Order: sequence, then structure tokens, then C-alpha cells
Amino acid sequence: MNEENKLEQEQLQEEVAPVKEVKTPVADNASADNATFDWDAFESDNEGEVDLQATKEAYENSLSHIADGEVIEGTVVAKNKREVVVNIGYKSEAVINAAEFKYCEDTLQIGDKVEVFVESTEDKKGQLALSHKRARSLRSWDRVNEAFEKDEIVKGYVKCRTKGGMIVDVFGIEAFLPGSQIEVKPIRDYDAYVNKTLDLKIVKINNEFRNVVVSHKALEEAMLEAQKAELIGKLEKGQVVEGVVKNITSYGVFVDLGGVDGLVHITDLSWGRVNHPEEVVHLDEKIKVVILDFDEVKKRIALGIKQLYPHPWDALDPNLKVGDKVKGKVVVIADYGAFVEIQPGVEGLIHVSEMSWSLHLRSAQDFFKVGDEVEAVVLTLDREERKISLGVKQLKEDPWQSIAEKYPIGSKHSATVRNITNFGVFVELDEGVEGLIHISDLSWTKKIKHPSEIVNVGDTIEVIVLDIEPNIRRLSLGHKQLEPSPWEEYESVYTPGSVHEGKVVSATEKGATVALENGIEGFVVSKGMTKQDGSTIKEGETLPFKVLEFNKNSRKLILSHTRTFEEPKKEAEPKPISEEAATAKVMKKNNAANEVTTLGDISDLAALRDEMAAAEKK
Repeated sequence: MNEENKLEQEQLQEEVAPVKEVKTPVADNASADNATFDWDAFESDNEGEVDLQATKEAYENSLSHIADGEVIEGTVVAKNKREVVVNIGYKSEAVINAAEFKYCEDTLQIGDKVEVFVESTEDKKGQLALSHKRARSLRSWDRVNEAFEKDEIVKGYVKCRTKGGMIVDVFGIEAFLPGSQIEVKPIRDYDAYVNKTLDLKIVKINNEFRNVVVSHKALEEAMLEAQKAELIGKLEKGQVVEGVVKNITSYGVFVDLGGVDGLVHITDLSWGRVNHPEEVVHLDEKIKVVILDFDEVKKRIALGIKQLYPHPWDALDPNLKVGDKVKGKVVVIADYGAFVEIQPGVEGLIHVSEMSWSLHLRSAQDFFKVGDEVEAVVLTLDREERKISLGVKQLKEDPWQSIAEKYPIGSKHSATVRNITNFGVFVELDEGVEGLIHISDLSWTKKIKHPSEIVNVGDTIEVIVLDIEPNIRRLSLGHKQLEPSPWEEYESVYTPGSVHEGKVVSATEKGATVALENGIEGFVVSKGMTKQDGSTIKEGETLPFKVLEFNKNSRKLILSHTRTFEEPKKEAEPKPISEEAATAKVMKKNNAANEVTTLGDISDLAALRDEMAAAEKK
């Protein structure tokens, strides 16, 4: 019992039962008074006892009647950082830990009504023990369900962070506030919400597991929807408004226009090329935008920034024309070309075919990189379509204009192999000057099935100019012509019947290719591939071969290994023809189907007759 209650009780007792005056004998000192005082008479005073009992009953009737475990309403009479004093009309007031009021410590005032749970009317210290937390807990689940059914807004105290969101105290129950349901805008600092009280909406309840999910975002969205409808109703296309950059993505910028968001697409940020919106704006930056379009149903607003400024093409030099030289910076590179900004917002394309006179097309990255300062020639200019094409190879002379002077017929040069086909090799003599070496002009002696047997792409090869056709940009080249044809001198070396040693380069059922000395190759027919032991020659073997045929014009050399150990059989002498056989032969010839007798046939018969007559005379 505190001092104030004691004083109040004493005053009440004085008013109800004032102390009765007692006559005592006068004494000279205190001991004399005590000795003469009639204690028996005082103790037997029934009237005083009746008055005291009545006072006690009156006091008891003025107090509240409470029981342990009861939930009642009390009044806050005092508070500090550590304690809250609550009066429930009982003999004494109760002191409750301030932590139980943490969820409403900023709003709790003296005189506020609060619910408390009576833990004990008199604890070990004789004090009244109350709990606000237990009172809330007993009624919290009913309150939560009631608020959910009535779609009420509740207060929630954010206790701490957790994985994916926050733990919030709602009516004494720990509810989950997902991170995605805290604010409409993205959250950067979750800790800023801890120990704060928020207005919440209960969005989900699991009665089985006693789980509660709440949302603050739902309240904001409802409010924003109302604001959007009101704001969109006032918007007009072309209207310039001010907003704050709320979020930046790779495809554009979201701007808060005061309760409603609009999107500035990356293509509407600047007339120039923008790789990422962060190059133009920053978070929380105040910017001016123009309303491009809006949808009242979907609540979408399209905004633009570049539309606040005149189009760069309108400021393009009116005297600029095809053939003029311009300077600019490479802003984008693709495989097919490079985009060059000749002034802010005005870009021209240099196609890869306009980067070099070379017919061997390469990637634009082989010529430029982003940021390069380049000079180019205007090839086409369309002001209506706002397109311009540029070229850089035009800054150099076309090499085909003086091709005959630089590469006359018969001149020798070094070239780089650029491409290989079945019929020949394309080589580059200089930038923009390419020629073809036909497969037949690669070697005098080798039988080449494919040019890749001789050269590879990127190799350097010596060539001689055979023919020039400037009109169609065609150059015929040769490689074997760098040396005289060896077939003239080979004619006296590889005479028919001569035997030479050679190495089998390849062998099939139809024949074999043999490399002889001096680099010349010959062909062995299938019947000349048999060795003396009856086996067939194989690839990689070195054996003697006999020349059967040599033709320098067609560069043909026919060989045989079998003939080196086997002489050809002599032809048998023709048997004499009898008269009957000769006659039958002539008659058969004359009686051939649809055959007309000629003077030659008549002469044959005459000869036969003379021969028969001579035989008879003998």
C-alpha cells in the first residue's frame, strides 16, 4: 500500500469514527498518568468497538471485488520508462513492467483504459499483481479473427527482423509481415521499421497452426488506387509534371508523380543512345517529365524526358549532303556494322562492307571499338526517315582504279590465302584486291584433289598475275607458273619402257598414285599393281615401276609394277585362211543386215577369185 492510499484510509477513518474523548486524572508526570489510567474501562468501551467495525465495513464496501485469474479494465495513473501504474479500484494499485506496453509506448497516456489480468490480489509482498500482456493474450485470438472478418485496420508493433520479413505484435500475437508487404516501393533498410508501430491489415489466418499474416502494403495500395484514380482523371497528354525517381531498371525508370507511378522507357530518356538508365537519372532525383499516354483502366502512365527537348535532327546542318565528310564517336558496335554519333541524337551506320575495300568481309570489331573517334563520308541521307549511312573506305582510293599499273600481267607478288574452295584458292594481294588461283595452276607435277593439300587459310603464297578483268574486279593468278614446266625435260627421262623407283602415295582397287623422283607423280592401273609374290602393292611401299606411257601435253604418266618382272606375251602368228573360210568371211560381211555393197566389197571378191584361180593352176 503506497503513502497516498494510507493517508486516504486514515482520513476516512477519522471522518467515520472520531476518537472518543477520555477523561484522565491530572498527574505531575507521565508515569503518574499511566499509573492512574483505567485500562479496563477503555478496553471494555463497546461503543468505540462498534464504530471501528462500521468504518472497516464501509471501507471494504467501497473497494472493487476481484478474483484471481479475472480480466478487468484498469486506468493508467502513472508511468515512466520502466513501470506503468494501473488502478483497478482495489485496495492498492498495481505496478506493471513497461515492456508489456512496448507496442503502444508512444501513444499510452495517463488516464487511458487498459485491460489487465489479475494474477494475484495479494502476492508474497502483499501487493496486487496484474499483467497486461496476459490479458491481451487471452483475448487476442478472438480479436484477430474478428478484425479479419470485419476487414479492420489494426495496430502492429514491429518487434524484430526475420528471414523474409518482420515479426509484428498484434493483440499480443506474433504475426508475420512479409518483406514484400511492407511498402509499395522497394525497401532498402528493413531495420528502420523495427520498434515502430504500423497500421496493418490481416490478410491470412491459419487457425490450426495459429499463424497470422499481415500487410501494410495492402493499406497503401488501397490508398494509392484512390489517389491514382483522382490523379489520372486530371492528366492530359503533353502535360509536363514533376516527379521523383522511385526505381531504376534495365528497361526504364519509374517516377512517383505524387501517389501514382509512371514509367519512362529507356528509349524515351534521351534522343541519344542510352546503355542504361543510370547514365541519365539517379534514385530520389526530382525530374520533369511529359505525359505521353495513360490508361485509366489499367492505371498505367507512359512518361518521357527526351520529348522536353527538340529533336536533334531538326538541328542537323541543312547544308549537309551526300559525299561530305563528318566526324563522330562510335557508340555501338554490331557484327554488321558500327553506329557513329555525329552529333547528340544523330547517328549514322557504317556497314562492315563500307569499312574496307577488301572483298573478304570481317566483323566490325576488327576495325573499331566503342569510343573511337572516326571520320567518315556520307553515303546516303534521308531527312524524312532520319537515316544516314556512312563509309570510311571511301576516304582511300579504290585499288581497282589502278589495278593494271600496280599488278600488270606477268608480275610476281606475295599474297595471303583468304578462302579455299574445291576449284581453287582465293588470295588477297592488298586491301580490296583479291584473285583466284585455279586448282590446275597450283602444281605442275602433283595430282591435287583439293587445294587444302597444298595451302591453308592464312598462309602466304607466291603468285604470278595471269589475267586481269577490271570491269568485273577479277584477277586470275598462278602459282606453278613461277617455274618452267618440267614436263619438257621429263620426256627424255621417263621414256616408255624405262624403270624408276617410286613411293606409293595412295592405293585403291582401281589404281595407285606413285611419287617419283623430281616430284613427278604417275598412275598405276589396277592390273599393274600385282607384285611377284601375288600380293597387291600398298600405300607407303617403295617399289620399281616401268613407264608404259608418257604424254607431256596432258601431263600423263602411266606406270606398272607388274611389268618390271613379267614380260608381255608375244602375239601368235596368224594361221593361213582356207578358201572356204575366206569365202565365208567375205559372204558374211556382204550379207550384214541393211549393208549396201560397195566398190571395196567388189574388189575383195575379185581378189579372192584371182587367188583361187592361181591355186588351181598350181
